[in-house]
Amino acid sequence: MPREARIAVIVAAAGFSSRWGGVRSKLDEDLGGRPVLHRTVELFHTRDDVSQVIVAGPHDDEAFADFSLKHADRLTLLGATLCRGGKTHRYETVQAALGQVADDATHVAVHDAARPCASGGLIDRVFAACLTNAAVVPALPVADTIKRTEESDVTAADLDPLDAALGLGTSDVAPARVVTETIERDGLVAVQTPQVFSADLMRRAYEQDDLASTDDAALVERLGESVVVVEGDPHNIKLTLPKDIVIARAILGFKPPRERDTHKKF
Repeated sequence: MPREARIAVIVAAAGFSSRWGGVRSKLDEDLGGRPVLHRTVELFHTRDDVSQVIVAGPHDDEAFADFSLKHADRLTLLGATLCRGGKTHRYETVQAALGQVADDATHVAVHDAARPCASGGLIDRVFAACLTNAAVVPALPVADTIKRTEESDVTAADLDPLDAALGLGTSDVAPARVVTETIERDGLVAVQTPQVFSADLMRRAYEQDDLASTDDAALVERLGESVVVVEGDPHNIKLTLPKDIVIARAILGFKPPRERDTHKKF
């Protein structure tokens, strides 16, 4: 393994979160006067070991044009380049960006655009470990009891028969799920990003016929290669629900924004 790394960072920003709600992308939400996406890219743009930052945006023409209008100028100032991401799956997005990685990159890191709170210490740990390991991911031990469930006809609360007959209140009664298995949590970890791989290994992983996976490390595991886990960061949350932006602001020490599109503040 090289003593020094030239790491190409892929920021996966093509996804649409149906759980976010509203008309604004979570990547456009304000974090201290800048959109979430810009804060995420800022994690990497001043690092000496990062040789390239590639932001993989939406695939569709209209969505990509809007994405570029909002973000291209600022991302260029941050030294990042844009490319179209995948149409449907995350692995398509990473694969598209992988085609933009320079030949002289020794490693490829993949980071979720919706993780703007990754600390410098976390990134240091992962990047240091990649000098002696071909595949490295940050993760945290699972503290909660984990149970496998399945859908059920049972409801979480009884509905008044009259309301039911009139179709009232049915939207407030969520179907309950039934436990089918309690999983032993010893050794279980919750994996985060950035995940880092030697460039050769990353390219081999994406040459496989079956690319369906939950993360890039899963593709490496499918090759029979070892993936090393380093300590993650509990502050390295992924923005998934609207309440998460409140948590992110608290972590980073930012106040809520004024009512103005953040991409217009530059």
